[in-house]
Amino acid sequence: MLDDCQTTLETDVEARFGIQRRDFMKFCAALAATMGLPKGADAQIAAAITKKERPSVIWLHHQECTGCSESLLRSEHPTLEKLILDIISLDYHETLFAAAGHQAEAARLAAMEKNKGKYILVVEGAIPTKDGGIYCKIGGQTSLELTRQCAEHAAAIVAVGSCASWGGMPSTPPNPTGSAGVGEALGRKDIVTIPGCPPNPYNILATVVHFLTFGKLPALDDKGRPLFAYGRLIHENCERRAHFDAGRFALDFGDEGHRKGYCLYKLGCKGPETYANCPSILFNDVGTGSWPVGTGHPCIGCTEKGIGFAKPIHALAELQNQRPPAGYPRISEEQGTGATAGAAALVAGIAGVAVGAGAVLAKNLGKSEKSEDGQE
Repeated sequence: MLDDCQTTLETDVEARFGIQRRDFMKFCAALAATMGLPKGADAQIAAAITKKERPSVIWLHHQECTGCSESLLRSEHPTLEKLILDIISLDYHETLFAAAGHQAEAARLAAMEKNKGKYILVVEGAIPTKDGGIYCKIGGQTSLELTRQCAEHAAAIVAVGSCASWGGMPSTPPNPTGSAGVGEALGRKDIVTIPGCPPNPYNILATVVHFLTFGKLPALDDKGRPLFAYGRLIHENCERRAHFDAGRFALDFGDEGHRKGYCLYKLGCKGPETYANCPSILFNDVGTGSWPVGTGHPCIGCTEKGIGFAKPIHALAELQNQRPPAGYPRISEEQGTGATAGAAALVAGIAGVAVGAGAVLAKNLGKSEKSEDGQE
C-alpha cells in the first residue's frame, strides 16, 4: 500500500510540476526549514501542494514599480515558476492577464463570487488615500475602493513589498497623494505584511504554502511580518559580522576595507536595525554574496518603516547593542611621530611594559599631541 501511495505521488508530481519526486521533496524540505517547522512538516507541505484544489488568488496592483511581481516571476530556481503557478489559481493579476478592460474586471468579480470567504487577496503597491484616493484608479474604481471590495470576503490578505506593507517610497515626504500601506488604508491589523524592495520570493511562497498546509497564517511579529523571515536582525547573520566585531570597517566606497569585504556600518548599513532574512536565503538562487551587502552596498533597511526610503543612506544605524568606538583606526594608519594617549595605553597593556616606562611613554606622547594642536 505504501509503495502504491509513493508511486501515485511520484506520478502526480511529475505530471503536474515536471520534476522528479526527490527534487520536489527537497523543495518542500527547504520551505519547511525556511519557516522553522519541525521534522515531518515537509511531508505535510508536499501533501498540501499536490492537492488538486488550488486556492484562488486575487492580486491587486497600486502605486508600485511591479518589482515584487518581477522578483517572484524571474527567480532562477528551476522549479519555482511551475510551482507557484500550480499550487494556486491566479485568477486576477493585472500585469499577467491576457484579458483587459471589462473582461479582466469580470474575471475578478467572478472569482470573488465563486470563492467567497476562501480566496487569498495579495496587494502590491501603496494605496493613495488623499482626496478620496483619486490618484490611482483601476476599472473606474479608486485603489482604496477596489481593495475594500476585495478584502471584504477574503480568507487572508497579504501585503507584498514595502509599498503595500507600510507605504514605501510613495509615502516618503511630502507624500502628495497620501499614500499608505494596506493595513493603514483599510484600518485593519489582521494583514500579513511581507516588506522588502522587492521581498524575497521564497518569503512570499512560504507564507502561501503555510496557509495551504495548516489552514492558517504563520506566526507574525507586531508589524504583521512572518517571524520565520523577519524574526532576526540582518546584522546577526551577515557574512561581514566578524569584521564588525573586530573593528574592521570600510570608511569610503572603494577603499582598502571596502575591497577586502570589511563591515559597511560606517558607510550607513542599516543591517543592525533591520529585521529580515536576506543574508540567510539570498536572492536569485546564485549562491554566496547575492544580496546587497554581499555585493558591497550597505543595507538601506527597506523592510523597516521609518528606515527604508526615510533614513538617509549615510546616516548610521541605531545599534541594538554597544556602538563601536568612533576612534577605530584605518586599515593602514599614516606613519608619524605622534600617537594618541589611548593607543599608547593599549600598546603598554598588551606589551606588558614596566609601569614607569609606560608612564614616561604616555607623558612623551601627550606632549607630542599638544605640540600638534599648537599648545604648550
